[in-house]
Amino acid sequence: MNKRKPELSLGVVITGGSAGLGYALASAFLSAGDRVVICGRNLHRLEMALQSLHQAFPRGEVYGMVCDVGCPDGGSALAGFASHRLGRVDRWINNAGTAGQLKRPLWDLDSEDIMETCTTNLSGSIVMCAEAVKLMMNQPPSPQAIYHIFNMGFSPIGAAFSRSALHHKASKRGVAELTHFLSGELKSAGQTSIGVHQLSPGLVLTELLLKDASPEAKRFFGVVAESPYKVADTLMPKIRSITGRNRTIRYQPLMVTLLRAITGISGYYRRS
Repeated sequence: MNKRKPELSLGVVITGGSAGLGYALASAFLSAGDRVVICGRNLHRLEMALQSLHQAFPRGEVYGMVCDVGCPDGGSALAGFASHRLGRVDRWINNAGTAGQLKRPLWDLDSEDIMETCTTNLSGSIVMCAEAVKLMMNQPPSPQAIYHIFNMGFSPIGAAFSRSALHHKASKRGVAELTHFLSGELKSAGQTSIGVHQLSPGLVLTELLLKDASPEAKRFFGVVAESPYKVADTLMPKIRSITGRNRTIRYQPLMVTLLRAITGISGYYRRS
């Protein structure tokens, strides 16, 4: 009788891992026996997240550091910390992001809000990708042949159906283009050991989504959004088993997402 080969434990980095989907993903990877590094901007929230994860997985390996992905030095500090703690980073997930302070037309937004949102979502993802690529290039060959980076951008259809403000949608569309162009640069450079992928969790019911939402919008989100843990439990095995160098991983098929969004919008107008 053949013995089942033990599953490889992965080293996973998750930005914005102290709350919401990032925290749920960290929990899911720990449940699979992986070693995890998370980061967050708020020290208290990060410490609480680490304490909770340690209690839930007393034998698991989870580490954390305070890191603002919008800070120029944040990426190199996180990469160094992750390399030291994990030894090898197999999956790097750029989850950190913000929808901005207000869901208002562009002309009603403060310039500080616009800059913070675009810096966190787009510039932060670019910097984190740069550091993740450098880290992975300097690692020994992956036991799975390819190391993988994941970004959370908006497709054109996703942006069209999003109810967030313009600066959020524009920066998230930029993240999608980052994924596309970085994959092309790696291919042109002959770098075949790193994959860059689009990660599409759909609408996730978090504080970030509900912030500054009207009562009507909250009812809409209640119809179409999913809990972070349900989304993470679905995405985690797909992230672990991914192959190739430029793919899109979705929480659910695009047509299902569109149908739920259309249903939610229809219900919203019937009640209005």
